[in-house]
Amino acid sequence: MEMYFEEHGDGPGRPLILVPAALSGIHTSFGTLLPLLARTRRVVAVELPGHGRSPDCDGPYTVGGFAAQVVQLLDRLGLARADLLGWGLGAAVALRIGTHHPARAGRLVLASPAFDRGGLHPGLLDGAAHLRPEHLHGSELHEEYLRTAPDPAGWDRLVTKMAVLDAHPPRWTAAQIRALRVPALVVVGDADIVRPEHAVRMFRLLGGGVPGDVCAMPRCRLAILPGTTHTSLPHRAGLLVPLVEEFLDEDLADVRTVPPSSDSPSLACSASTCYPG
Repeated sequence: MEMYFEEHGDGPGRPLILVPAALSGIHTSFGTLLPLLARTRRVVAVELPGHGRSPDCDGPYTVGGFAAQVVQLLDRLGLARADLLGWGLGAAVALRIGTHHPARAGRLVLASPAFDRGGLHPGLLDGAAHLRPEHLHGSELHEEYLRTAPDPAGWDRLVTKMAVLDAHPPRWTAAQIRALRVPALVVVGDADIVRPEHAVRMFRLLGGGVPGDVCAMPRCRLAILPGTTHTSLPHRAGLLVPLVEEFLDEDLADVRTVPPSSDSPSLACSASTCYPG
């Protein structure tokens, strides 16, 4: 099965793979961000199996299966490694590649990531199993699907299969997040479906939350966008694009710490406590 993708831009450096959210195609997820990111780099935007112009896959949807399809696309494009930016479900797919296919991931931009069910506000998933295709008729997601899908009648199948995945979201243990060695930028809105406390917990598991003036800066980053909901996050281009470009372009190997002063021994940190790996 071949997954639909588009290529934009031809800048230097590692290509950036854009992975959309659930039920979303390239336009509804990245219509605002894509042309801006493509000004300075090669961008490959995909549509997950069953979404948009990509044919459906046999069996249930799984984040592991979606991640395997993205890795297969990297093989097809001859890319040994790529950076990934995923939003919502796309963030879970990008994280799965980082934890299970680390040699294929350069850097991860995880927009609205939840590594376990507790990452979402209580009650948000309670009705996931009861979502029906007609509930979304006339929505932007539905309209995009009708415009792009090879079989517009496949909408019912897509929503039904996604409802099953949403009712049983993927889960990573704290140890798996802590073991991630791919540099990651965690991004959430301050009014996101992902709790800000969860984003901070993930950031700390990745080695963040240290006093950077006296410790080696961690390879991870955290951004909480003000006045931003889950659905508005990918449209906050003025905030998001500079953060993403700086993170992807920064030479993290050159980040150094300011030596602690002799009169501030309480601020001294060892590399083992402040900088994983």
